[in-house]
Amino acid sequence: MIIRSKAPLRLGFAGGGSDVSPYSDLYGGLILNATINLYAYCTIEEYNNGKIEIVSTDLEKHITLNSSKELPINGTLDLHKGVYNRILKDFNIKPLSFRITTYSDAVAGSGLGSSSTMVVCILKAFVEWLNLPVGEYEIARLAYEIERKDLNLSGGKQDQYSATFGGFNFMEFLKNDVVIVNPLRIKQWIIDELESSMVLYYTGTSRSSAAIINEQKKNTLQGDVTAIEAMHKIKQSAIDIKTALLKGDIISFAQILGEAWENKKKTASAVTNPMIQEVFDVAKQAGAIAGKVSGAGGGGFIMFVVDPPMKLPVINALNKLNGRVINFQFSEGGTHGWKINNNV
Repeated sequence: MIIRSKAPLRLGFAGGGSDVSPYSDLYGGLILNATINLYAYCTIEEYNNGKIEIVSTDLEKHITLNSSKELPINGTLDLHKGVYNRILKDFNIKPLSFRITTYSDAVAGSGLGSSSTMVVCILKAFVEWLNLPVGEYEIARLAYEIERKDLNLSGGKQDQYSATFGGFNFMEFLKNDVVIVNPLRIKQWIIDELESSMVLYYTGTSRSSAAIINEQKKNTLQGDVTAIEAMHKIKQSAIDIKTALLKGDIISFAQILGEAWENKKKTASAVTNPMIQEVFDVAKQAGAIAGKVSGAGGGGFIMFVVDPPMKLPVINALNKLNGRVINFQFSEGGTHGWKINNNV
């Protein structure tokens, strides 16, 4: 039996960072994001030789372990091992033997939620393989706990839920890790107009979001007024941008996006840098209305809103820099998995 799964990456439009504890516990968080047609992929092949092979083709890593109840967490392909360990623990499953192969359309540190999306993707493959009785909220919650609690990786909660549910979502993050996902019914012409008005640029550099997120946590715990007030405004921008999006008001959408970026820069010192500022300067000189780094900041992907007739000049200007423009479309579905009977 062969099991496959995929999960979509996402663009975070507004509210990013308000899903991170302790801010979400103290004040509540709000985020608006949307998944795109870039994905994480997973294949599981059943073995019966007492071995576990883990292959990450994009990271060019391949390890072989003896099948056991718990795999060692030691810095090598820990996302894969963390999912396996949690599945066996929570569902009281005996040690398994298999080969798992994964890859992603975006590198880690891209700002598209690639690590969390990969965890969701791997989880979905195991759920499909073992016929586990879990729904969307449970998959997202498990993915969050594996990353943030089992593996102690810094980050928020939005990525696991966006990858699981898919589409345009307005998310609420409350204390005690309570999350409410509100799918948005966006008219097709609005989605078409938004796609026509957006340019997605990969800077060519990934970054570790942990340092940025840890600084944001520190600022919240220490009561840094500037950082907390900026985060309050970022959270409000999620409400404002939802209204603009539902109305199809792309100009207001762009303005709110730009204001959210200015506030984001006040939450931690490493959110921006001279390279990012150069990309913004070039894009705006070519005709971009506003832009925002997707994710925690510091590198990865930057989204720009443009007047559609100015899209090609902006693309041409950005492609003269060290990164590259990536074509994309918004996607509707969240993670899904399927089985292939290789004995047929």
